[in-house]
Amino acid sequence: MKTNTLDFDAQALRDRILDLAMRGKLVPQDPSDEPASVLLEKIKAEKAELVKEKKIKKSKPLPEITDDEKPFDIPDSWEWVRLGEVGNYIQRGRSPKYDKKNKSHPIISQKCVQWENIYLKDAKYITKTFFDKLEDYRFVQENDVLWNSTGTGTVGRLNIVKQNLDHIPVDSHVTLIRMNKQVNPDYIYYYLRSPEIQDNLNDYLTGTTKQKELGLTNILKVKIPLPPLSEQSRIAAKIAQLFALLRKVETSTQQYAKLQTLLKSKVLDLAMRGKLVKQDPNDEPASELLKKIKAEKAELVKEKKIKKSKPLPEITYDEKPFDLPDSWEWVRLGEVGSVKNGKTPKKEDINSQGPYPYFKVKDMNNNRLYMNKVESYVDEKYKNQLLPKNTIIFPKNGGAVLTAKKRILIQSSLVDLNTGGLVPNSNINCKYLFYLFKSLNIKDYVKGSAVPTINSKKLKETVVPLPPLSEQSRIAAKIAQLFALLRKGAGLGNAWEVGQAGSK
Repeated sequence: MKTNTLDFDAQALRDRILDLAMRGKLVPQDPSDEPASVLLEKIKAEKAELVKEKKIKKSKPLPEITDDEKPFDIPDSWEWVRLGEVGNYIQRGRSPKYDKKNKSHPIISQKCVQWENIYLKDAKYITKTFFDKLEDYRFVQENDVLWNSTGTGTVGRLNIVKQNLDHIPVDSHVTLIRMNKQVNPDYIYYYLRSPEIQDNLNDYLTGTTKQKELGLTNILKVKIPLPPLSEQSRIAAKIAQLFALLRKVETSTQQYAKLQTLLKSKVLDLAMRGKLVKQDPNDEPASELLKKIKAEKAELVKEKKIKKSKPLPEITYDEKPFDLPDSWEWVRLGEVGSVKNGKTPKKEDINSQGPYPYFKVKDMNNNRLYMNKVESYVDEKYKNQLLPKNTIIFPKNGGAVLTAKKRILIQSSLVDLNTGGLVPNSNINCKYLFYLFKSLNIKDYVKGSAVPTINSKKLKETVVPLPPLSEQSRIAAKIAQLFALLRKGAGLGNAWEVGQAGSK
Protein backbone atom coordinates (compact mmCIF):
# COMPACT_ATOMS: atom_id res chain seq x y z
CA MET A 1 0.00 0.00 0.00
CA LYS A 2 1.36 3.36 -0.94
CA THR A 3 1.50 6.11 1.60
CA ASN A 4 0.28 8.88 -0.69
CA THR A 5 0.30 10.11 -4.27
CA LEU A 6 4.05 10.75 -4.27
CA ASP A 7 6.47 8.21 -5.68
CA PHE A 8 7.27 6.58 -2.35
CA ASP A 9 6.14 3.07 -1.42
CA ALA A 10 6.92 2.74 2.27
CA GLN A 11 5.26 -0.67 2.60
CA ALA A 12 7.47 -2.16 -0.11
CA LEU A 13 10.53 -0.89 1.77
CA ARG A 14 9.25 -2.34 5.05
CA ASP A 15 8.67 -5.70 3.39
CA ARG A 16 12.19 -5.64 1.95
CA ILE A 17 13.70 -4.87 5.35
CA LEU A 18 11.75 -7.71 6.97
CA ASP A 19 12.68 -10.13 4.20
CA LEU A 20 16.40 -9.37 4.56
CA ALA A 21 16.16 -9.59 8.36
CA MET A 22 14.57 -13.03 8.37
CA ARG A 23 17.22 -14.42 6.04
CA GLY A 24 20.05 -13.23 8.28
CA LYS A 25 21.10 -10.44 5.90
CA LEU A 26 20.14 -7.32 7.85
CA VAL A 27 22.73 -7.49 10.63
CA PRO A 28 26.03 -9.42 10.69
CA GLN A 29 26.32 -12.68 12.59
CA ASP A 30 28.58 -12.71 15.67
CA PRO A 31 30.59 -15.96 16.00
CA SER A 32 30.68 -15.48 19.78
CA ASP A 33 26.86 -15.76 19.98
CA GLU A 34 25.51 -18.93 21.55
CA PRO A 35 23.98 -20.83 18.59
CA ALA A 36 20.23 -21.34 18.30
CA SER A 37 20.65 -25.11 18.77
CA VAL A 38 21.78 -24.50 22.37
CA LEU A 39 19.00 -21.94 22.80
CA LEU A 40 16.46 -24.59 21.81
CA GLU A 41 17.69 -26.92 24.56
CA LYS A 42 17.25 -24.13 27.10
CA ILE A 43 13.72 -23.47 25.84
CA LYS A 44 12.81 -27.14 26.16
CA ALA A 45 14.22 -27.26 29.69
CA GLU A 46 12.37 -24.11 30.75
CA LYS A 47 9.07 -25.33 29.31
CA ALA A 48 9.47 -28.69 31.06
CA GLU A 49 9.98 -26.87 34.37
CA LEU A 50 6.90 -24.68 33.78
CA VAL A 51 4.84 -27.80 33.02
CA LYS A 52 6.17 -29.42 36.23
CA GLU A 53 5.14 -26.32 38.19
CA LYS A 54 1.73 -26.44 36.46
CA LYS A 55 2.20 -22.92 35.11
CA ILE A 56 1.62 -24.09 31.52
CA LYS A 57 0.08 -27.19 30.01
CA LYS A 58 2.16 -29.86 28.32
CA SER A 59 1.76 -29.47 24.55
CA LYS A 60 1.57 -32.21 21.95
CA PRO A 61 4.78 -32.90 19.99
CA LEU A 62 4.92 -30.98 16.69
CA PRO A 63 6.10 -32.61 13.43
CA GLU A 64 9.75 -32.27 12.45
CA ILE A 65 10.49 -29.66 9.77
CA THR A 66 11.58 -31.41 6.57
CA ASP A 67 14.08 -29.92 4.13
CA ASP A 68 11.29 -29.44 1.60
CA GLU A 69 9.41 -27.22 4.07
CA LYS A 70 12.29 -24.79 4.55
CA PRO A 71 11.52 -21.81 2.28
CA PHE A 72 15.06 -20.36 2.21
CA ASP A 73 18.57 -20.87 3.55
CA ILE A 74 19.57 -19.42 6.92
CA PRO A 75 22.96 -18.85 8.62
CA ASP A 76 24.68 -21.83 10.25
CA SER A 77 24.06 -20.51 13.77
CA TRP A 78 20.27 -20.39 13.18
CA GLU A 79 17.66 -23.16 13.40
CA TRP A 80 14.27 -23.76 11.80
CA VAL A 81 11.63 -24.31 14.52
CA ARG A 82 7.85 -24.41 14.87
CA LEU A 83 6.17 -21.46 16.56
CA GLY A 84 4.61 -23.85 19.07
CA GLU A 85 8.10 -24.96 20.15
CA VAL A 86 9.17 -21.50 21.24
CA GLY A 87 5.88 -20.17 22.63
CA ASN A 88 4.80 -20.74 26.21
CA TYR A 89 1.14 -19.89 25.66
CA ILE A 90 -0.61 -19.76 22.29
CA GLN A 91 -4.37 -19.77 22.45
CA ARG A 92 -7.49 -17.96 21.27
CA GLY A 93 -9.63 -16.09 23.73
CA ARG A 94 -12.96 -17.41 24.96
CA SER A 95 -16.32 -16.50 23.38
CA PRO A 96 -17.41 -13.50 25.46
CA LYS A 97 -20.61 -12.57 27.23
CA TYR A 98 -21.15 -8.91 26.34
CA ASP A 99 -22.42 -6.18 28.65
CA LYS A 100 -24.12 -3.34 26.76
CA LYS A 101 -24.66 -1.19 29.84
CA ASN A 102 -21.62 -1.57 32.08
CA LYS A 103 -18.34 -0.50 30.47
CA SER A 104 -15.93 -1.61 33.16
CA HIS A 105 -14.28 -4.57 31.43
CA PRO A 106 -13.17 -4.13 27.78
CA ILE A 107 -12.23 -7.10 25.59
CA ILE A 108 -9.93 -6.98 22.55
CA SER A 109 -11.53 -7.96 19.24
CA GLN A 110 -10.23 -8.09 15.66
CA LYS A 111 -11.24 -4.46 15.15
CA CYS A 112 -8.95 -3.42 18.01
CA VAL A 113 -5.91 -5.11 16.45
CA GLN A 114 -4.69 -2.88 13.63
CA TRP A 115 -1.34 -2.80 11.82
CA GLU A 116 -0.30 0.49 13.43
CA ASN A 117 -1.52 -0.13 17.01
CA ILE A 118 -3.93 -1.89 19.35
CA TYR A 119 -6.92 0.41 19.91
CA LEU A 120 -9.19 0.03 22.93
CA LYS A 121 -11.53 2.72 21.56
CA ASP A 122 -12.97 -0.01 19.33
CA ALA A 123 -13.37 -2.52 22.17
CA LYS A 124 -16.64 -4.03 23.35
CA TYR A 125 -17.31 -4.81 27.00
CA ILE A 126 -17.91 -8.06 28.89
CA THR A 127 -20.02 -8.89 31.93
CA LYS A 128 -18.45 -8.95 35.38
CA THR A 129 -19.46 -12.61 35.76
CA PHE A 130 -17.59 -13.56 32.56
CA PHE A 131 -14.59 -11.41 33.60
CA ASP A 132 -14.37 -13.00 37.06
CA LYS A 133 -14.23 -16.52 35.59
CA LEU A 134 -11.21 -15.80 33.37
CA GLU A 135 -7.89 -17.36 34.38
CA ASP A 136 -4.96 -14.96 34.92
CA TYR A 137 -3.07 -16.24 31.88
CA ARG A 138 -5.91 -15.12 29.59
CA PHE A 139 -5.25 -11.43 30.26
CA VAL A 140 -2.81 -9.86 27.83
CA GLN A 141 0.67 -9.00 29.03
CA GLU A 142 3.37 -6.72 27.69
CA ASN A 143 5.07 -8.23 24.61
CA ASP A 144 2.20 -10.61 23.83
CA VAL A 145 1.57 -10.86 20.08
CA LEU A 146 -2.10 -10.61 19.11
CA TRP A 147 -3.01 -12.22 15.78
CA ASN A 148 -6.45 -11.83 14.17
CA SER A 149 -7.60 -15.35 13.35
CA THR A 150 -10.94 -15.07 11.52
CA GLY A 151 -12.68 -13.00 8.87
CA THR A 152 -11.86 -12.03 5.30
CA GLY A 153 -10.05 -8.69 5.35
CA THR A 154 -9.00 -8.95 9.01
CA VAL A 155 -7.47 -12.41 9.36
CA GLY A 156 -3.67 -12.30 9.58
CA ARG A 157 -3.47 -8.74 10.89
CA LEU A 158 -1.37 -8.55 14.04
CA ASN A 159 0.42 -6.36 16.53
CA ILE A 160 2.47 -6.63 19.70
CA VAL A 161 1.36 -5.28 23.08
CA LYS A 162 3.53 -2.35 24.15
CA GLN A 163 0.99 -0.34 26.14
CA ASN A 164 -0.33 -1.07 29.62
CA LEU A 165 -3.43 -3.23 29.14
CA ASP A 166 -4.29 -4.15 32.72
CA HIS A 167 -6.60 -7.17 33.03
CA ILE A 168 -7.87 -7.09 29.45
CA PRO A 169 -8.52 -10.38 27.60
CA VAL A 170 -8.93 -11.16 23.90
CA ASP A 171 -12.05 -12.63 22.35
CA SER A 172 -12.39 -15.88 20.40
CA HIS A 173 -11.42 -14.25 17.09
CA VAL A 174 -7.94 -13.24 18.27
CA THR A 175 -5.03 -15.57 19.07
CA LEU A 176 -2.76 -14.58 21.96
CA ILE A 177 0.90 -15.59 21.44
CA ARG A 178 3.15 -15.42 24.52
CA MET A 179 6.76 -16.33 23.90
CA ASN A 180 9.26 -18.25 26.00
CA LYS A 181 11.69 -16.00 27.90
CA GLN A 182 14.53 -17.34 25.76
CA VAL A 183 12.97 -15.77 22.64
CA ASN A 184 12.73 -12.09 21.74
CA PRO A 185 9.00 -11.39 21.20
CA ASP A 186 9.71 -8.41 18.90
CA TYR A 187 11.67 -10.68 16.57
CA ILE A 188 8.74 -13.13 16.41
CA TYR A 189 6.29 -10.27 15.82
CA TYR A 190 8.38 -8.94 12.93
CA TYR A 191 8.66 -12.40 11.39
CA LEU A 192 4.89 -12.97 11.52
CA ARG A 193 4.47 -9.56 9.88
CA SER A 194 7.03 -10.33 7.16
CA PRO A 195 6.19 -11.18 3.52
CA GLU A 196 7.13 -14.81 4.15
CA ILE A 197 4.02 -15.14 6.33
CA GLN A 198 1.71 -12.41 5.07
CA ASP A 199 2.20 -13.15 1.35
CA ASN A 200 1.64 -16.86 1.98
CA LEU A 201 -1.15 -16.52 4.52
CA ASN A 202 -3.49 -18.73 2.49
CA ASP A 203 -1.17 -21.65 3.23
CA TYR A 204 -2.25 -21.38 6.88
CA LEU A 205 -5.94 -20.56 6.39
CA THR A 206 -8.94 -22.84 6.27
CA GLY A 207 -12.62 -22.20 5.56
CA THR A 208 -14.60 -20.54 2.79
CA THR A 209 -14.00 -17.27 0.95
CA LYS A 210 -16.56 -15.55 3.18
CA GLN A 211 -15.06 -16.86 6.43
CA LYS A 212 -11.32 -17.53 6.37
CA GLU A 213 -9.86 -18.89 9.59
CA LEU A 214 -6.33 -19.05 10.99
CA GLY A 215 -6.65 -22.17 13.12
CA LEU A 216 -4.58 -22.89 16.22
CA THR A 217 -3.17 -26.10 14.74
CA ASN A 218 -1.71 -24.20 11.79
CA ILE A 219 -0.43 -21.37 13.97
CA LEU A 220 1.52 -23.83 16.13
CA LYS A 221 3.07 -25.32 12.98
CA VAL A 222 4.27 -21.99 11.56
CA LYS A 223 7.96 -22.32 10.62
CA ILE A 224 10.29 -19.78 12.26
CA PRO A 225 13.93 -19.10 11.29
CA LEU A 226 15.39 -18.78 14.81
CA PRO A 227 18.69 -16.88 15.31
CA PRO A 228 20.76 -16.84 18.50
CA LEU A 229 19.06 -14.77 21.23
CA SER A 230 21.57 -11.90 20.98
CA GLU A 231 21.10 -11.73 17.23
CA GLN A 232 17.31 -11.75 17.62
CA SER A 233 17.66 -8.60 19.72
CA ARG A 234 20.03 -6.96 17.22
CA ILE A 235 17.66 -7.75 14.34
CA ALA A 236 14.60 -6.42 16.19
CA ALA A 237 16.46 -3.24 17.15
CA LYS A 238 17.67 -2.64 13.58
CA ILE A 239 14.17 -3.17 12.16
CA ALA A 240 12.72 -0.75 14.73
CA GLN A 241 15.39 1.83 13.83
CA LEU A 242 14.77 1.54 10.09
CA PHE A 243 10.98 1.60 10.52
CA ALA A 244 11.29 4.76 12.62
CA LEU A 245 13.30 6.40 9.83
CA LEU A 246 10.67 5.32 7.31
CA ARG A 247 7.93 6.87 9.45
CA LYS A 248 9.84 10.17 9.45
CA VAL A 249 10.15 10.05 5.67
CA GLU A 250 6.45 9.17 5.37
CA THR A 251 5.48 12.10 7.57
CA SER A 252 7.66 14.49 5.60
CA THR A 253 6.34 13.12 2.33
CA GLN A 254 2.73 13.43 3.44
CA GLN A 255 3.35 16.98 4.65
CA TYR A 256 4.94 17.84 1.32
CA ALA A 257 1.97 16.31 -0.52
CA LYS A 258 -0.42 18.56 1.42
CA LEU A 259 1.80 21.58 0.78
CA GLN A 260 2.07 20.67 -2.89
CA THR A 261 -1.74 20.52 -3.17
CA LEU A 262 -2.07 23.91 -1.48
CA LEU A 263 0.59 25.45 -3.71
CA LYS A 264 -1.03 24.09 -6.87
CA SER A 265 -4.37 25.45 -5.75
CA LYS A 266 -2.79 28.86 -5.08
CA VAL A 267 -1.09 28.88 -8.50
CA LEU A 268 -4.42 28.13 -10.22
CA ASP A 269 -6.20 30.77 -8.15
CA LEU A 270 -3.66 33.46 -9.07
CA ALA A 271 -3.79 32.37 -12.72
CA MET A 272 -7.57 32.66 -12.92
CA ARG A 273 -7.50 36.14 -11.36
CA GLY A 274 -4.99 37.44 -13.90
CA LYS A 275 -2.20 37.67 -11.32
CA LEU A 276 0.17 34.93 -12.49
CA VAL A 277 1.54 36.58 -15.66
CA LYS A 278 1.60 40.19 -16.79
CA GLN A 279 -1.02 41.54 -19.17
CA ASP A 280 0.23 42.74 -22.56
CA PRO A 281 -1.59 45.86 -23.87
CA ASN A 282 -0.90 44.62 -27.42
CA ASP A 283 -3.05 41.51 -26.88
CA GLU A 284 -6.40 41.45 -28.62
CA PRO A 285 -8.92 41.75 -25.73
CA ALA A 286 -11.17 38.87 -24.77
CA SER A 287 -14.22 40.85 -25.91
CA GLU A 288 -12.96 40.52 -29.51
CA LEU A 289 -12.20 36.86 -28.93
CA LEU A 290 -15.80 36.29 -27.82
CA LYS A 291 -17.06 37.85 -31.07
CA LYS A 292 -14.89 35.41 -33.06
CA ILE A 293 -16.19 32.48 -31.03
CA LYS A 294 -19.82 33.49 -31.62
CA ALA A 295 -19.18 34.01 -35.33
CA GLU A 296 -17.51 30.61 -35.64
CA LYS A 297 -20.40 28.87 -33.85
CA ALA A 298 -22.93 30.61 -36.11
CA GLU A 299 -21.02 29.42 -39.18
CA LEU A 300 -20.86 25.82 -37.89
CA VAL A 301 -24.62 25.88 -37.23
CA LYS A 302 -25.20 27.24 -40.73
CA GLU A 303 -23.08 24.43 -42.18
CA LYS A 304 -25.05 21.95 -40.01
CA LYS A 305 -21.85 20.74 -38.36
CA ILE A 306 -23.26 21.50 -34.93
CA LYS A 307 -26.74 22.06 -33.57
CA LYS A 308 -27.85 25.48 -32.44
CA SER A 309 -27.67 25.54 -28.66
CA LYS A 310 -30.05 27.27 -26.30
CA PRO A 311 -28.83 30.72 -25.23
CA LEU A 312 -27.07 30.70 -21.87
CA PRO A 313 -28.36 33.17 -19.27
CA GLU A 314 -26.71 36.59 -19.05
CA ILE A 315 -24.09 36.89 -16.34
CA THR A 316 -25.28 39.07 -13.48
CA TYR A 317 -23.02 41.30 -11.39
CA ASP A 318 -23.57 39.11 -8.32
CA GLU A 319 -22.27 36.04 -10.19
CA LYS A 320 -18.83 37.60 -10.71
CA PRO A 321 -16.73 36.35 -7.76
CA PHE A 322 -13.83 38.79 -8.17
CA ASP A 323 -12.48 41.58 -10.36
CA LEU A 324 -10.66 40.79 -13.61
CA PRO A 325 -8.08 42.69 -15.67
CA ASP A 326 -9.65 45.11 -18.18
CA SER A 327 -8.72 42.91 -21.16
CA TRP A 328 -10.52 39.86 -19.69
CA GLU A 329 -14.19 38.86 -19.77
CA TRP A 330 -16.51 36.76 -17.63
CA VAL A 331 -18.16 34.01 -19.69
CA ARG A 332 -20.20 30.86 -19.18
CA LEU A 333 -18.12 27.69 -19.61
CA GLY A 334 -20.58 26.55 -22.30
CA GLU A 335 -19.69 29.62 -24.38
CA VAL A 336 -16.06 28.57 -24.81
CA GLY A 337 -16.43 24.79 -24.76
CA SER A 338 -19.02 22.11 -25.48
CA VAL A 339 -19.77 19.44 -22.88
CA LYS A 340 -20.07 16.06 -24.60
CA ASN A 341 -20.93 12.53 -23.47
CA GLY A 342 -18.96 9.41 -24.24
CA LYS A 343 -20.29 6.20 -25.76
CA THR A 344 -19.51 2.65 -24.72
CA PRO A 345 -19.02 0.41 -27.78
CA LYS A 346 -20.19 -3.16 -28.07
CA LYS A 347 -17.68 -5.68 -26.72
CA GLU A 348 -17.28 -7.31 -30.12
CA ASP A 349 -16.28 -3.93 -31.62
CA ILE A 350 -13.36 -3.41 -29.22
CA ASN A 351 -10.03 -4.61 -30.57
CA SER A 352 -6.29 -3.99 -30.37
CA GLN A 353 -5.80 -2.84 -33.95
CA GLY A 354 -8.47 -0.26 -34.87
CA PRO A 355 -7.65 3.28 -36.01
CA TYR A 356 -9.26 5.07 -33.05
CA PRO A 357 -8.21 4.72 -29.40
CA TYR A 358 -10.92 3.84 -26.90
CA PHE A 359 -10.58 5.06 -23.31
CA LYS A 360 -12.43 4.14 -20.15
CA VAL A 361 -12.51 5.94 -16.82
CA LYS A 362 -10.25 3.28 -15.29
CA ASP A 363 -7.54 4.16 -17.85
CA MET A 364 -6.99 7.47 -16.03
CA ASN A 365 -4.21 6.78 -13.55
CA ASN A 366 -2.85 9.16 -10.93
CA ASN A 367 -0.58 11.13 -13.22
CA ARG A 368 -1.85 10.91 -16.80
CA LEU A 369 -2.98 8.66 -19.61
CA TYR A 370 0.23 7.10 -20.88
CA MET A 371 0.59 6.55 -24.60
CA ASN A 372 1.86 3.01 -24.13
CA LYS A 373 -1.10 2.13 -21.90
CA VAL A 374 -3.62 2.42 -24.74
CA GLU A 375 -4.81 -1.15 -25.26
CA SER A 376 -8.30 -0.80 -26.76
CA TYR A 377 -9.33 0.54 -30.16
CA VAL A 378 -12.46 0.81 -32.31
CA ASP A 379 -12.96 1.01 -36.06
CA GLU A 380 -14.69 3.38 -38.52
CA LYS A 381 -18.14 2.42 -37.22
CA TYR A 382 -17.64 4.83 -34.31
CA LYS A 383 -16.15 7.71 -36.27
CA ASN A 384 -19.12 9.99 -35.62
CA GLN A 385 -18.98 9.38 -31.85
CA LEU A 386 -15.31 10.36 -31.43
CA LEU A 387 -14.26 13.28 -29.27
CA PRO A 388 -11.82 15.49 -31.19
CA LYS A 389 -8.17 16.19 -30.48
CA ASN A 390 -7.63 18.64 -27.58
CA THR A 391 -10.83 17.55 -25.81
CA ILE A 392 -10.52 17.59 -22.03
CA ILE A 393 -11.88 14.28 -20.76
CA PHE A 394 -13.06 13.62 -17.20
CA PRO A 395 -15.02 11.01 -15.19
CA LYS A 396 -18.72 11.85 -15.51
CA ASN A 397 -20.45 9.03 -13.62
CA GLY A 398 -19.49 6.80 -10.70
CA GLY A 399 -17.09 6.99 -7.78
CA ALA A 400 -14.20 8.20 -9.95
CA VAL A 401 -16.05 11.52 -10.39
CA LEU A 402 -14.83 12.69 -6.98
CA THR A 403 -11.18 12.05 -7.84
CA ALA A 404 -11.54 14.85 -10.39
CA LYS A 405 -9.01 13.43 -12.86
CA LYS A 406 -8.86 15.32 -16.14
CA ARG A 407 -6.75 14.68 -19.24
CA ILE A 408 -6.32 16.06 -22.78
CA LEU A 409 -6.72 13.90 -25.87
CA ILE A 410 -3.91 14.26 -28.37
CA GLN A 411 -5.94 12.65 -31.17
CA SER A 412 -9.58 11.90 -31.88
CA SER A 413 -10.73 9.09 -29.60
CA LEU A 414 -13.78 7.28 -28.32
CA VAL A 415 -14.43 7.46 -24.57
CA ASP A 416 -16.86 5.34 -22.59
CA LEU A 417 -20.28 6.38 -21.33
CA ASN A 418 -18.94 7.17 -17.85
CA THR A 419 -16.53 9.72 -19.33
CA GLY A 420 -17.41 13.25 -20.35
CA GLY A 421 -15.58 15.61 -22.65
CA LEU A 422 -15.14 19.38 -22.70
CA VAL A 423 -14.44 20.31 -26.32
CA PRO A 424 -12.77 23.74 -26.52
CA ASN A 425 -13.69 26.24 -29.20
CA SER A 426 -10.91 26.59 -31.80
CA ASN A 427 -10.25 30.12 -30.49
CA ILE A 428 -9.52 28.81 -26.98
CA ASN A 429 -6.18 27.43 -25.78
CA CYS A 430 -6.97 23.86 -24.72
CA LYS A 431 -4.29 23.84 -22.01
CA TYR A 432 -5.65 27.04 -20.48
CA LEU A 433 -9.13 25.50 -20.50
CA PHE A 434 -7.68 22.36 -18.91
CA TYR A 435 -6.22 24.36 -16.01
CA LEU A 436 -9.36 26.46 -15.73
CA PHE A 437 -11.41 23.25 -15.44
CA LYS A 438 -8.87 21.91 -12.94
CA SER A 439 -9.34 25.00 -10.77
CA LEU A 440 -13.07 24.28 -10.31
CA ASN A 441 -14.30 22.41 -7.24
CA ILE A 442 -15.76 19.33 -8.89
CA LYS A 443 -17.95 18.60 -5.86
CA ASP A 444 -20.01 21.68 -6.75
CA TYR A 445 -21.18 19.92 -9.91
CA VAL A 446 -21.99 16.47 -8.51
CA LYS A 447 -25.53 15.21 -8.06
CA GLY A 448 -26.50 11.91 -6.47
CA SER A 449 -24.73 10.02 -3.71
CA ALA A 450 -25.14 6.32 -4.59
CA VAL A 451 -23.87 7.03 -8.13
CA PRO A 452 -22.22 10.49 -8.24
CA THR A 453 -22.84 12.20 -11.59
CA ILE A 454 -21.60 15.47 -13.07
CA ASN A 455 -24.47 17.91 -13.66
CA SER A 456 -23.76 18.97 -17.25
CA LYS A 457 -26.24 21.86 -17.19
CA LYS A 458 -24.64 23.38 -14.10
CA LEU A 459 -21.20 22.87 -15.60
CA LYS A 460 -22.15 24.68 -18.83
CA GLU A 461 -23.58 27.61 -16.86
CA THR A 462 -20.50 28.03 -14.64
CA VAL A 463 -19.09 31.55 -14.78
CA VAL A 464 -15.39 31.47 -15.66
CA PRO A 465 -12.69 34.07 -16.48
CA LEU A 466 -11.56 34.44 -20.11
CA PRO A 467 -8.22 36.16 -20.90
CA PRO A 468 -7.02 37.19 -24.38
CA LEU A 469 -5.88 34.20 -26.45
CA SER A 470 -2.17 35.11 -26.24
CA GLU A 471 -2.40 35.48 -22.48
CA GLN A 472 -4.13 32.10 -22.22
CA SER A 473 -1.00 30.55 -23.75
CA ARG A 474 1.31 32.43 -21.38
CA ILE A 475 -0.77 31.40 -18.36
CA ALA A 476 -0.83 27.71 -19.38
CA ALA A 477 2.94 27.72 -19.93
CA LYS A 478 3.60 29.35 -16.53
CA ILE A 479 1.33 26.92 -14.68
CA ALA A 480 3.04 23.96 -16.37
CA GLN A 481 6.44 25.38 -15.40
CA LEU A 482 5.46 25.87 -11.74
CA PHE A 483 3.76 22.47 -11.49
CA ALA A 484 6.90 20.84 -12.93
CA LEU A 485 9.00 22.50 -10.21
CA LEU A 486 6.61 21.18 -7.55
CA ARG A 487 6.82 17.66 -9.01
CA LYS A 488 10.60 17.87 -9.14
CA GLY A 489 10.60 18.73 -5.46
CA ALA A 490 8.48 15.65 -4.84
CA GLY A 491 10.88 13.44 -6.77
CA LEU A 492 8.49 12.77 -9.66
CA GLY A 493 10.77 13.95 -12.43
CA ASN A 494 9.49 15.90 -15.41
CA ALA A 495 6.20 14.16 -16.18
CA TRP A 496 3.94 16.36 -18.28
CA GLU A 497 1.06 17.68 -16.19
CA VAL A 498 -1.44 17.56 -19.05
CA GLY A 499 -2.02 13.84 -19.57
CA GLN A 500 -1.22 12.51 -23.00
CA ALA A 501 -3.90 10.28 -24.45
CA GLY A 502 -4.93 8.83 -27.76
CA SER A 503 -1.55 8.01 -29.27
CA LYS A 504 -1.08 4.51 -30.56
